[in-house]
Amino acid sequence: MVSFSSSFHPGTHNQTIWRFARDGAQHPPRHEEDTIAVEAPIALEFNGLSHAVLLASPCDLADLAVGFAYTEGVIRQASDVYDVQVHAQAHGYVVAIEVASACMQQLKQRRRQIAGRTGCGLCGLESLSEVMRPLEALAEPHHRVQPAAIFAALDALRERQPLHLQTGATHAAALATAEGRIEVVREDVGRHNALDKLIGHLLRTQSLEALSEHMAVVSSRASFEMVQKTAAAGLSTLVAVSAPTSLAIELAQQLNLLLVGFGRQQHFSAYSHAHRLAKA
Repeated sequence: MVSFSSSFHPGTHNQTIWRFARDGAQHPPRHEEDTIAVEAPIALEFNGLSHAVLLASPCDLADLAVGFAYTEGVIRQASDVYDVQVHAQAHGYVVAIEVASACMQQLKQRRRQIAGRTGCGLCGLESLSEVMRPLEALAEPHHRVQPAAIFAALDALRERQPLHLQTGATHAAALATAEGRIEVVREDVGRHNALDKLIGHLLRTQSLEALSEHMAVVSSRASFEMVQKTAAAGLSTLVAVSAPTSLAIELAQQLNLLLVGFGRQQHFSAYSHAHRLAKA
């Protein structure tokens, strides 16, 4: 069950700005309206216990809460979440998540007590051992990924980011089929939040087991935690528009995840398990 205590702010608002051009003589400064991506503090509370404060786009917050709880290992399955309520407050939003009591011990072990900066998924962990979650390697998929499908997904993603098209300030995470068809897109000012929103939506609406041969496609770089979240959701391929990090590549190798970076219109690079790509 998901309920909302009040309507919450959309992902954008209008801002009056002055626009300047390099050639000020021919193009003097002009006064106009611009569309700005909203960034707000989002406090996550599990069973009344304050756990984390994220800076995020205040839309699809139920997806964010469920996805965050799942990829952080707080919950094991969608049925562990009994209720999600979003409360708008003066300086942000409180998302109250009610989870099964059996999940609370795990939550206390990974509890974060400080605010995470936008796009920073590891802020607040108290030791290096908490960074690496114990995940099993993904099963070897039965199919080979067609490069044409990756290019198709990348092309489609560019047109499926309304917040980015309006503001230029958000990231997107999408689910694509093995054929490269985009099925779901979530956006946020933080790349980790966008992926958590996508995973939360999938967890709430369908079986993750049925999506193992789908791809996660993200508009950002591929960091360690983006790989970890993708693998936690059981997706066997992560396609990123920008570069991966060394730790992301190392983890992708360990977890049997096909990691693609620098996904552009004419080329991409495979950084792990390139044998899973179909050869022309």
